This record gives sequence, C-alpha cells and structure tokens, in this order.
Amino acid sequence: MEESKIADEKNHTRRGRFFIFTACALAVIALDQWTKWLARRDIPLGTSFLPGWLEWLSPYARFTHIENRGASFGMFQDGNLVFIVLTFLIVGGILYFVSKMEDDNRWMWAAGGIYLGGAVGNLIDRLLFGAVTDFISIGAFYIFNVADASINVSVAMLVILFWLQERKQPVADKTSRDEGNP
Repeated sequence: MEESKIADEKNHTRRGRFFIFTACALAVIALDQWTKWLARRDIPLGTSFLPGWLEWLSPYARFTHIENRGASFGMFQDGNLVFIVLTFLIVGGILYFVSKMEDDNRWMWAAGGIYLGGAVGNLIDRLLFGAVTDFISIGAFYIFNVADASINVSVAMLVILFWLQERKQPVADKTSRDEGNP
C-alpha cells in the first residue's frame, strides 16, 4: 500500500514537471511566432523601425527585419536543409533527455522547455519560409529573435543550475567521483 502511494506521488510530481516543461516550450513558441508575424507584417524586409517616442534609442536598439538563412551571427548562410535536420535531431535529443530526467528542480525543467521552444520556433520558420525571421537589433550586435534569445537564456540557466547543483553535492561524493569510484 505504501509503495503504491509513493509511486502515485512520484508520477504526480513528474506530471507537474512535464507541465512546466511543456508550458514553457509552448509559451516561447507562441511568443516567438507572434512577434515574427508582427515583424513580417509591419516592417518591410531590410528596413528598420522604432516608434517616434523611442527614437532616442535608435543608436542602441531598433527593430530591423531580416531573413537569416544560416545560423547565429549569420554564419553558414544557405545551410537551411542542414539546420532543419540538425534541429530535428536536437529536438529529439531534448525530448529523450527530458523523458529520462529525474531531477526535481523545476528550473531545470523550465530551462529545457525554453530551449525546446526556441529550437522549434526557428524550425517553424525554416520549414514555412525557408529562412528564420530576425528583427531585434541591439547596438552593433547581431540581429536576433525571441527564439534565439530563449535558447541563449536557457543555456545560461542550465550552466548556472548545473554549477549550483555541483556546489550542493557533499565533498565525499565529489572525491569518490573524481577518484573513479561510483
């Protein structure tokens, strides 16, 4: 009886974590696709826009609509097919990793969902338009979108979370692992 109760609690907790993962992914996909739709609708390709009352920000930030047929920073242009295949592999890897993940840290699950949402957001553009719509331009930095920002934020989250997790482990665990003991 007690084992059944523990199993039910574990499944309930796992469902909650999958809910966080899925909700984060869907929220990023929705926000990414909506903002890209606005950029395609309201900003002609190759031009910049900034509301008049924010014109003072123009040297630092603006909306510039471009189509990116490559990777981050505009590298590997015209590699759309390669990036489609790569993204499918990444999405599959994320889903596999999450299906095996036992971590209770909800931030870890949120970071995974945010990463998945960013990857799928850009994949949708590649499949529908043959290029990714980028429109956020900050300073002389590259032009990016919500999906790109989500991927970067989630990677930063994961690095911090893994670092914090490593710091919490008892010293004895670290020593035995470093010596090759299980």
